Order: sequence, then C-alpha cells, then structure tokens
Amino acid sequence: MSTTLVLKRMAASGRELKILAGFAVLFVFLFFLPVGEPRFDNALKEGLELTKWYAQEHVLLCLIPALFIAGGISVFVNQAAVMRYLGPKANKAMAYGVASVSGTILAVCSCTVLPLFGGIWQRGAGLGPATAFLYSGPAINVLAIVMTARILGMELGIARAIGAVVFSVVVGLAMHLVFRREEQAKAEAAAEMPEVEVKRPLWQNVLFFAAMVGVLVFANWSKPVEPTGLWATIYAWKWPVSAAFAAGLAGALGLWFGFKWKELALTAAPVILLSLLFPHEPLIPFIFGCAGLVVLCARNPGEGREWLDATWTLGKQIFPLLIGGVFISGMLLGRPGHEGVIPSAWVSQSVGGNSFQANLASSVVGAFMYFATLTEVPILQGLIGSGMGKGPALALLLAGPALSLPAMLVLRSIMGMKKTVVYVSLVIVMATITGLTYGALFG
Repeated sequence: MSTTLVLKRMAASGRELKILAGFAVLFVFLFFLPVGEPRFDNALKEGLELTKWYAQEHVLLCLIPALFIAGGISVFVNQAAVMRYLGPKANKAMAYGVASVSGTILAVCSCTVLPLFGGIWQRGAGLGPATAFLYSGPAINVLAIVMTARILGMELGIARAIGAVVFSVVVGLAMHLVFRREEQAKAEAAAEMPEVEVKRPLWQNVLFFAAMVGVLVFANWSKPVEPTGLWATIYAWKWPVSAAFAAGLAGALGLWFGFKWKELALTAAPVILLSLLFPHEPLIPFIFGCAGLVVLCARNPGEGREWLDATWTLGKQIFPLLIGGVFISGMLLGRPGHEGVIPSAWVSQSVGGNSFQANLASSVVGAFMYFATLTEVPILQGLIGSGMGKGPALALLLAGPALSLPAMLVLRSIMGMKKTVVYVSLVIVMATITGLTYGALFG
C-alpha cells in the first residue's frame, strides 16, 4: 500500500473520530441537562430575555446601520487610502490618534463596533490601528464617561477617560508588536498591489459615510440622567436630526453614486408618511427606511449591488454569533437584577476590596459579560454599594464595555483564534494592573 493512500486513510479516520467525539459530547450534554432545576430553568429564561432585549434595542438601530457602514467601507473605500492612513506602515501618530478617539464620535457597544472593525480590517488596516479602533469604539463614550463622573464620582470618571484612551493605544501597539511579522508581510503584499482607480473624490466619500454615522449615532442617543442640559436637548431632537442625516444619505446616493432620483423619492415617500402618522413610534419609519435601502441597492447593478452583497456577507458572518453569544451570556450571568447560572452573590464577593484577586475577577467578569451602552454605570453603582473597591470598579469599566462573550465569538471569525486570545488577554491583564494601581493610590 502506498504512503499516500495510508496518509489519506489516516486523515479520514481522524475526521471521523472528531465527528464521533462531537456526537459524544453533545449526547453527554443532553443526557445530563438539568431541565427542571429552578436555577437552570431561570437561566434559560434570562438568556431568552437578554436575547429578546438585544433584538429589540440593538439589532435594528445599531447592528443594521453598522453593517451598512461596514459594507460601504469594503466597497467604496479605496484600499490604498486605508493602507496610507491606517496600514502597517502608516504614520503611527496619525493612525493611532484617529483610532483612539473614534469612540467619542461613535458611542457604540462592543457588538456594534464589530462590523465596523471587520470593514476596515478587510480593507487593509494594520492590526495595531484596527484593534485600537476596536477597543476605543465602545470604551471612549463621552456620555458614559460623564455619567460615570456624575454617579460614581469625578475621580473615577476622569480615570476612566484617561485609561480608555491610553488603553486603546497600548493595546494596538502591543498587538502590532506580537504579530509584527504578519504585519510586515501584509505591508509588503500591499505595496505590490496595483493602484486602484478612484471613482469619486475623497470628500464625497467622507460626506457619504458621515451621513450614515450620523444616523447611527443620533438614532441610538441614550436618554440622559438629567432632564435638562445639552444631552437632554440632543435627545429630544434625536429623530429629526437622524432624519436629516438620512436625507443627506439619500442626496449622496443620488448625486454621486448613480441611484435614480425617482426611486429615491418613491422610497422616501412612505418613510415620511409613516413618520407623520406614527410620530411616537420612530422604529416603524426606520424599518421601512432600511428595507427601502435594501431594495434600492438590489435594483442598482454595480456599486449598489456590491454594497448590498458586502453588507449581507458581513451580516451572515456576524449576526448568528452575536445572537448566540448574547443568549449564552444571559444564561451564565443573567441581566441586571436577575440571576443566571452563576449566582450574583459570587460575583459580588469576588470583586470586594482592592486585592489582586478582586481586580482580576472584575476584569474577567467584565470581559465576558455583555454590557449595553451606559448599563455598566448602574450595575457598578450596585456593586460598589455591596463592597466593591475602587480598583475593581475601574477594572470593570475598562474591560467591560470593550469586550463581551458575543464580541469574542465574532472576533474569532474575523481575525482568528490566536489574535482574539491575545487581544482579550491584553485587555484583561491591563485592566487588572490599572485597577490594582488605582485602588492602591486612591482606594
């Protein structure tokens, strides 16, 4: 028997053994499933409740606009431009400077930033600037930082703001150093690529993406704690401002992207009518607007169809993992004020004081738990009232909003297991050290 045939049979046997092992694990899991146990049954309910909440609050307003933006990046943004400003050989000060403060504009959660990260990563952004953007997107949220300062104290708010900006740069630089050989190879391959013809000036693309980012930011503008002030005024006008950005997007599609004005008008008409008929149900016209954009793209061959295909490809990759991750996160840790499989008392006890163990536990819990934008502040308020130290509080603020179990699952599909493990480990270790230092100085 030839060596080649033997190797083929061994490979086939290995695959069959893996399938058999998978069946065995699934069987054992189902055989011992503790159905009927109150804690397990309640955990299932919490997983479904959190998934339902995520679907209602984040899929339509956050995830879908983010997917369209990411799809647009992969189609309309010139790869050479991305390499010039965010690539491995780009000016470091500019690349990391832009990436580290992006969160002040986006104000999105750890899941919503994932399609945007995937978009710039696929267009050739360097691993360092891309992961700096990935961290800063959910971590540097001006409203969340202001809310932290008002509710948890100015000291903790300032520490969070400084820590988040520094973290994004340090995490990005560390990722670049760890994978510098891959980054060098990526830069060399990009240098050999032929120059792509630019179809429109940079300023047109900037205005196009600014319109979509405007819709994403203002449609998700959270209700502030104080009923008066600038944030409250913006909140009161969030939907008119979002509509203005949507109109700007329609104008850009008609002027620069070849979409037909008649079709744009027919798409806008029912959205405007529904907004007038249901002024207190903004989701209705928003859904029709998104559906109309899908139809417009499908009817416009060329860039329009490419944009829709890229958006759909990212959606297929990301959405199932996000939903599954949110469900598992809800099962394990529950929702604020509700129990999952892991008792909340264990969490409260493990993060008490300012010890190394408390800071590490806080970083790990924060990394795996799903935090929607701004929810980390009331959760921390309750934990601090139960004896949580200042160090672990800061560690959770630095690790929690930027990471989550759903985000980890998606990151693995985008940049691989090795890079995901290194990124998560860096955030946890840095949050632990920073929390320990802060607790020793100010605790």
